[in-house]
Amino acid sequence: MHEQSLMVDLMRKINAIGQEQSGNAIVRVKVKLGALSHISADHFREHFVQAAQGSCAEQAQLDIEISTDLNDPHAQEILLDSVEVEEE
Repeated sequence: MHEQSLMVDLMRKINAIGQEQSGNAIVRVKVKLGALSHISADHFREHFVQAAQGSCAEQAQLDIEISTDLNDPHAQEILLDSVEVEEE
């Protein structure tokens, strides 16, 4: 359940960015998985594909960075690093 709540929060941020950009499609999403986020890159990718269905990020390329820093203040989080929006 932990990863589901993190994914909901992440998709809320991504969709807000898409709406701010006149509803243009999101073409790339970069995220950072904290060392204590308890989710692998493959598992995260599965959750992302499922959560992005029907959204502006449905066709987005996903770039995942995995942190190994246990002392990072964001070690338990999934951080949205950047979002690339389709040019008009």
